[in-house]
Amino acid sequence: MQEYKMRRGETLDERVPDLKGLIEEYFGPVTGTESYDDHELFVVGEPTNPAFERVVAGAMRFSNRKDQLAVHFEEADPKALIDSGKLEEAAEAVSLKNEFLETVTGRDAKSRRESMKREVEDDEDVPLE
Repeated sequence: MQEYKMRRGETLDERVPDLKGLIEEYFGPVTGTESYDDHELFVVGEPTNPAFERVVAGAMRFSNRKDQLAVHFEEADPKALIDSGKLEEAAEAVSLKNEFLETVTGRDAKSRRESMKREVEDDEDVPLE
């Protein structure tokens, strides 16, 4: 599961008032929910794009810090997609993921990567006990 922060000064509710609707728009109908770290996330069990086998996404709301987006993409085997002639769907899946994440977080792929690098570097500074 990946967790993404919003762009500075913005909140999840401001950016996406209807997160479930946006998830359905990008990936297909929500078929249920799943608990992750005490948060209920939406599950798309049968995504419209065959490059995805399952998508889990939702808001992680905290009382003492900014909300975050939690997302997990279960993807089909790339070789199987290529063998079945679904190369366009695989390319579209990459675009869908990036567009969805940018729409929700307000941050492009480069910004999200840099943020994750900083988090890893910060974690390295913390001594292990």
